[in-house]
Amino acid sequence: MQYVTYEQFKGGVLDALNLQDLLDKLSDFLLQSGFAGGYGWNPWDEYGDERDSLDALRDAILRELAESGKLTPEMVEALRAGADADPEVLAEISELLDDIIEALVEKGYLRLESDGATMDDLHLPLAGPGSVGQAAARSIKFELSEKGLDFLSYRALRNLLGPRGAGVAGAHETEALATGVEAESESRPYQFGDTLNLDGPATLLNAIARSGLRFPIDLRYSDLMVHQSPHRSTCATVLMLDCSHSMILYGEDRFTPAKKVALALAHLLRVQFPGDSLRCVLFHDSAEEIPLAELARAQVGPYHTNTAEGLRLARRILKGERKDMRQIIMITDGKPSAMSLPDGQIYTNSMGLDRQVIGEAFKQVAACRREGIAINTFMLARDPVLVGFVEKVTKICRGKAYFTTPMTLGQYLLLDYMRNKTGKVR
Repeated sequence: MQYVTYEQFKGGVLDALNLQDLLDKLSDFLLQSGFAGGYGWNPWDEYGDERDSLDALRDAILRELAESGKLTPEMVEALRAGADADPEVLAEISELLDDIIEALVEKGYLRLESDGATMDDLHLPLAGPGSVGQAAARSIKFELSEKGLDFLSYRALRNLLGPRGAGVAGAHETEALATGVEAESESRPYQFGDTLNLDGPATLLNAIARSGLRFPIDLRYSDLMVHQSPHRSTCATVLMLDCSHSMILYGEDRFTPAKKVALALAHLLRVQFPGDSLRCVLFHDSAEEIPLAELARAQVGPYHTNTAEGLRLARRILKGERKDMRQIIMITDGKPSAMSLPDGQIYTNSMGLDRQVIGEAFKQVAACRREGIAINTFMLARDPVLVGFVEKVTKICRGKAYFTTPMTLGQYLLLDYMRNKTGKVR
């Protein structure tokens, strides 16, 4: 007779790990900005040009596992021991990290680009700098896949709006009223073409007031009353992100939170406002549009803040949008310090508010107002000079200004977008 012996399953760290939660906690690392070339050395960037290497990813995963208490006591002790650690435990840690990366790749959250090394090369003990496994980890690069980016966008939106509740799905409300299924205002007389969403009590009261209370009730066409609901409109938005060097200097990364908000806003539009459009413009010495799919890899730099060029490009984009509302959402932390000259040269002046640079920015703001484009500014600084500049922009274009921080930027921006359902931009 054949016997089968069963043993108790003892899962490892990987078996108890939720990959989606891990990916969410790694979002700061995966979306971190850094400098795009030039002299902008960042003393807080420990990876430099190797930020997208598997070696950097392994370090980030290991740090997160240690902070969340996912490692075994033996692994924790080995990490504390450093060079004196048990080689077998180090090899176990190395294999765990590689298995997690392989799982993220198999689930479609990450993509790998190899320079000759293979995933098999990674399953070698990390005996320290210079080992075969270490070299392989540095030669293979990774990037977020579309699935990974979409997941982080969803998590960012949930984290920002989850505690506050979601708004009405589907479209933006305006001051105009129309007949519809949802009754959100007092009823009015029926007109040909209206949705026949009758207000029964009001209709009967009209008939009784006209002919008295008798049966059968003499109901006429003129007695009909219908409910009203807000007319739904569409909105075209250009998100202007300041990526000058000040967005990552002075010990605070302001650009990465701004990228997270942009991704959350894109997910919000795709899920709740499918008729809306969102485009992204980066402005620095000049300005350029980038696809939202490329936003995760965007970095700060070059150095100055050409607000006028960013507004000019945003206006050009919005001219091609056939939406009921058009708006620019500008996220910045500094004053305009650059402008584009007619010959294509860039004039810069970082000392105070240059009259010529500010004047060019105000010209673009005034042009936005003439074209019916609202500008909502989210300022990540509270310098009195900057406050005055933002207040002048708000006054010219009749937009709104928010003085916020990277920690509260998401709530301010997303809730402002939801509140825009209550009014139509004129």
